[in-house]
Amino acid sequence: MDGARSPLIEIDVLAEAPGWDALPDADALAERAVRAALAEAADLEEDVDFELSVTLTDDARIRILNRDWRGKDKPTNVLSFPAADVPDDVTPVPLGDVILALETVRAEAEDEGKALADHFTHLVVHGTLHLIGFDHESEDEAEEMEDTERRILAGLGIADPYALPAEP
Repeated sequence: MDGARSPLIEIDVLAEAPGWDALPDADALAERAVRAALAEAADLEEDVDFELSVTLTDDARIRILNRDWRGKDKPTNVLSFPAADVPDDVTPVPLGDVILALETVRAEAEDEGKALADHFTHLVVHGTLHLIGFDHESEDEAEEMEDTERRILAGLGIADPYALPAEP
């Protein structure tokens, strides 16, 4: 053994909007999703600790963030804000913030016939992947990101979120 240790990952889950009690295990689901995404897709340095936050908010707050940071004046399901570069001696190293909006996440789950917990988990995985450099601006990037999400979610026992619904 070479003495290296696995990185410690501190995950801060903050519910800043009422109503998230509709998903009583949101904290545990978020932590599980983040850890699975990082284990599958991140190339984290050994012997370095990391942190990230998951904020559970509402459509009103995420609309403001989406408007101010992306120029889109409407709510969205999830936003990711990768951390800025920090000096080498800062620990734990911040990875960034994932922010989810309750009303949009819940409406999408209902519209798509998905369990709220599964859809929430998918969006946390999606947001975490953005923090570590994944994107979907091009078709190739989208395909790579979706394939990675499918693998992560399958490992968590969640069905392919991109599969077309079965015909009745």
